[in-house]
This record gives sequence, structure tokens and C-alpha cells, in this order.
Amino acid sequence: MSNATKFGKVAVLFGGKSAERAVSLDSGQAVLDALLRSGVQAEAFDPQDRSVTELVNYDRAFIVLHGRGGEDGQIQGVLEWLNLPYTGTGVQGSAIGMDKVKTKQIWQGSDLPTAPYRIITKETDLDAVIAELGLPVIIKPVHEGSSVGMSKVEKPEDFAAAIEKATQHDAVVMAEKWITGREFTISFLNGQPLPVIRLQPPADVAFYDYEAKYQRNDVEYGIPCGLSETEEKNLQALCLRAFQAVGAEGWGRIDAMQDEQGNFWLLEVNTVPGMTSHSLVPKAAKAVGYSFDELCVAILEQTLEGTA
Repeated sequence: MSNATKFGKVAVLFGGKSAERAVSLDSGQAVLDALLRSGVQAEAFDPQDRSVTELVNYDRAFIVLHGRGGEDGQIQGVLEWLNLPYTGTGVQGSAIGMDKVKTKQIWQGSDLPTAPYRIITKETDLDAVIAELGLPVIIKPVHEGSSVGMSKVEKPEDFAAAIEKATQHDAVVMAEKWITGREFTISFLNGQPLPVIRLQPPADVAFYDYEAKYQRNDVEYGIPCGLSETEEKNLQALCLRAFQAVGAEGWGRIDAMQDEQGNFWLLEVNTVPGMTSHSLVPKAAKAVGYSFDELCVAILEQTLEGTA
């Protein structure tokens, strides 16, 4: 691809030091290989092993760092300081998107439907939480992705263990109302929604957890997603509003549920989604004709639009 020279020297940022390092290594290697196949002068850059000051030697960055340090505005701030164009969402949108509570607060303030929740502290009256949210609930660390540290709680006596598991990953923990229904994910490319994917984990999995995301091969991905054309368009429009509300840009993903009454509920936003063989953005892009290599180049092309 002769026009790949327009990108100059590209740092593919992956690895890092978050709880999602292993996934980032897989995603980043896949992106690096795709860019190299496409003729881009790309190099691996793991901020755990190298000083970020070395990024001055590159022309732009493709961020494939999942989780804290890479998806929360930190690396974006470094790149802004170095005046280096980068893929995806900026500092503020990344920081908001990584914080599940801040995301929900913005969605609530924008009249966008998101599942009810409560922040859990040592002082929290769990009986009051159960009275408000009902059971089951899902316990989540507020600042982790990839379903790290998440548990479904169906009985009051299981709360303590779930909270303990979540606090191993984050000081801030939330309980979210469990929504029974169908789970969907909506990917974005160039700020526009791609076809909706329905996620159907195997029957022995309580929810689309870390293992289902990365280690199992029996999760079903529905494209088409099984919604009517009108419902799919409505969900895409809803998620586009949600994506823009938190300041997300370029590419990313929003996860949503449809309850048994047909209502949609927004769960969370991913500003640096997975790019592994199991990942959802490549599946959605493939449905509209993008090969994996073409998708990676299209994401990188966003760094050519003026400054990052």
C-alpha cells in the first residue's frame, strides 16, 4: 500500500500495567501485524518497558492499551503534551469512559437510559441497596474493563464475597441492577455506529465475563442481531448519543441490554475496545466489508484529521 507512507513512523502502544495487560498484548500484536502487512512503518511500544519520553521519535500513536493508564486519559495526556496525533478518544472522554459511575451520571443527566446503581462503601447499608435495586445485582469495580472483578449476586449472603473480589481491583465499587434480557454491543468507526451484535454466552455463564470474552469459543455473536430494523436503528441512535455524551470519538464500543419489556439500557462505554480474534469491533466492521487490516488502517487514518 503505497500511501501508507503518509502515516510516517507509528508507535503501536500496547501492554502497559493494567489488569488488562494480557488482553492488550494480544490486541496490540494483532494491530501491529495488520499495520505492517498494510505497509505502515509501525513499531511495538510497551510503556511498561520504555519511557514515554521516547514517543517523541514517532509521528503518531495507535493506542491499544486497555484499562487504566491507557484508556483513562493518562497516555492521551502524554501524547497531547508531546503534540503527537493518536487514535480514538481524547483526554476528557477517556477519563469519563473509564469511570463507570461518571459515565452513568452523564447519561442520566442527558436523559439516556442506564441501569440503576449504587456506589458501595464500607458504610453502605446493603439491605437498603437490595430494597432499592432488588436482586440479583451485579457488583463491579468502577475503574476496570474486560469484566475484571465482576460478580453476579443473587442472595444477600453473597454480597460480602463479591464486594471483596471487586475491591481487589478498585477502591471504588458499585452495585448495578441486574437486567434480565438480551445483551447487545454497538461498535463505532469514524464516529458512526456499525451493525449491532447480539452476545449470547453459553448457558453455564452468568454474564459475558472475562472468560467468555477472551478464552471461550462457544459464545455466539449474532449479526444480524435479531432486532427489527426499526429497533436496531433506534439502538444505534441511542448509543451514538451516549457515545457523544461522554465525549468519545472516532472508534469505540457501547454495551447495552434490552429487558423483557423491550426497553434498552446502556451499560458502559469502551474507548479502546479489544482487537483480538474474539473481539467485537472487528466482527462488526467485517459485516460492512472491512477486513481486519482495513479496519486498523481506517482507525489510524483518524490521526490525519488535523490534531488528535
